[in-house]
Amino acid sequence: MSLMETIRSKAKKAGKRIVLPEGTEERTLKAADILLNEEIAKIILLGNKEKIQSLAKDFGLNNISKATIIDPQNNPRKHDYAAMLYEIRKNKGLTIEAAEKLVEDPLYLSTLLIKNKEADGEVAGAGNNTADVLRPAFQIIKTLPGIGVVSGAFIMVLENNKHVPDGLLIFADCAVHPDPTDEELAQIAVSTAATARNIVGIEPRVAMLSFSTKGSAKHKLCDKVINATNIAKQMEPSLQIDGELQADTAIVEAIGKSKAPGSSIAGRANVLIFPDLQSGNIAYKLVQRLAGAEAVGPVLQGLAAPINDLSRGCSVSDIVNLVAITATQAV
Repeated sequence: MSLMETIRSKAKKAGKRIVLPEGTEERTLKAADILLNEEIAKIILLGNKEKIQSLAKDFGLNNISKATIIDPQNNPRKHDYAAMLYEIRKNKGLTIEAAEKLVEDPLYLSTLLIKNKEADGEVAGAGNNTADVLRPAFQIIKTLPGIGVVSGAFIMVLENNKHVPDGLLIFADCAVHPDPTDEELAQIAVSTAATARNIVGIEPRVAMLSFSTKGSAKHKLCDKVINATNIAKQMEPSLQIDGELQADTAIVEAIGKSKAPGSSIAGRANVLIFPDLQSGNIAYKLVQRLAGAEAVGPVLQGLAAPINDLSRGCSVSDIVNLVAITATQAV
């Protein structure tokens, strides 16, 4: 069974409610039809009910009637959600009038549904940029206790690769935070380890990557990685983690033994933590394109509830997969 087949199976058993705020977007509707037909998740669509039903008919979709549809513009509970948002944000200067307007925005309403435990997770981004998707999540859902940074992990599926015997690596952060501090980098490592366990089903062996291995170079950039490694160990003492390690030291057994002979991670890492977004994003795209890896994600980490952001160039299959991942995160 492939990784995504396993994740879809977990999602089916979980029966979670996932809200799709872009309810009139074509790919989103087609994905919702598949998700409902295969019972991967219970779907909440946001948008005008008549328009959604009309589009479903035009696209030949037969399962949209199984979704819960909420129209943010004509929501009978609009005032309740506005009052909730006002209580959450009044100390930041939000007025009740502004809250009444914001709850008409599907991205805000979707996070309020999660906050009010009427939905378990959200997938958006097919028609909205990342900043717009994450803004209400930061304001309403916030981050997990002890975690102050949201990051994005990619599950890299590499078949028949001698350096990846299990066929899976997890890269982070490749999507969100441009230049993490050492404390934030440690939090990204701990969050990604949780993703490895909970979503991928593997025991994480975390390599904190650098252009140096165990002091082979001296630079403040290396110091950040070393400090982050030590902080992560304090945050989760049982975590298998080591750094600073060069990429080849982390994943090639012979090089790991040569360059870091005392390391339990070198040569066998399955979670790679990059020192900044620039290096992480470049790396996952190179591995995806040159090695032919399947890049599943990004899986957003660190939020107090699962909210995931799609690429605006996503496919219907991408949406289905990310909803399945989100439902699994919500378990």
